[in-house]
Amino acid sequence: MLFRQLEYLVALARERHFARAAQSCHVSQPALSEAIRKLEDELDVPLVRRGRKYEGLTPEGERIVVWAQRIIADRDALRDEVGALRSGLNGRLRIGSIPTASGAVSLLTGPFCTAHPLVTVDVLTDLQSVDVFRLLQNFEIDAGITYLHKELPEGVQTLPLYEERYVLLTTVAEGLTHRRSATWADASRLPLCLLTGSMQGRRVLDEVFASVGLTPSPRIETDSVGALFAHVRTGQWASVVPQAWLHVFGVPHGMQALPLIDPSAAVPVGLVWSAREPGSVMARALVEVARHEDLATTLDRLPDAR
Repeated sequence: MLFRQLEYLVALARERHFARAAQSCHVSQPALSEAIRKLEDELDVPLVRRGRKYEGLTPEGERIVVWAQRIIADRDALRDEVGALRSGLNGRLRIGSIPTASGAVSLLTGPFCTAHPLVTVDVLTDLQSVDVFRLLQNFEIDAGITYLHKELPEGVQTLPLYEERYVLLTTVAEGLTHRRSATWADASRLPLCLLTGSMQGRRVLDEVFASVGLTPSPRIETDSVGALFAHVRTGQWASVVPQAWLHVFGVPHGMQALPLIDPSAAVPVGLVWSAREPGSVMARALVEVARHEDLATTLDRLPDAR
């Protein structure tokens, strides 16, 4: 059995298409198919349900994929560990983040890259919480950043980073210019642009509105925090955005960001990684950096309007 055969099987399970799996592995489709057939012969079980096109994995194949993912992850962890012992950490760190926390990721990646100059970093930011945990389970990322206020899957370690707080983002023409804060009731009366209902960041907002007997009715929904700022800039809309994003965009000219109170909601956001040992050396290095970075203090400060 070769690592290459296991990699091909994992790629096929991920892509669910022979040609795309072969392309992701930089081999021809016949080469990938033949390697998987040889793996089936060696294990003496069918792994793939074949027809005119890919029809999925067999039950045996589903179980073997789990083992293959673990074996490949352990091989990569071993290589990283040996490389770190020989010449310092070298390789690729893979981070997955929920969209609302992606503005805070740079507060970790900057110090990490300074501490480990030979490492490159891949950041996926368009993920729901379930995606973060799925990618961790499948060893497709080393660590994730997500909400910690819900029950977490087994086999995951966590490190709280900061509490996500919220501001009402409006233009200065909304009549709230002399206010130092706004209530969720104030926000509900404005023409709102919010994140889509499928995103956990939006569901968090809905829960806060519901806690005071309100139901927001946004005219525009989007999956991008950047798009929320763009819509507010037009002067037609207001939005509720994570305060952490003000450290990315600031408070744009002609706009205001008022802390939301009654209630003053705060949802914990943190780093998550696999509890398996010895685990990813990249994840351990990121956790070490995160323990020394005070994201909470930085993100709790409300930037001044420009």
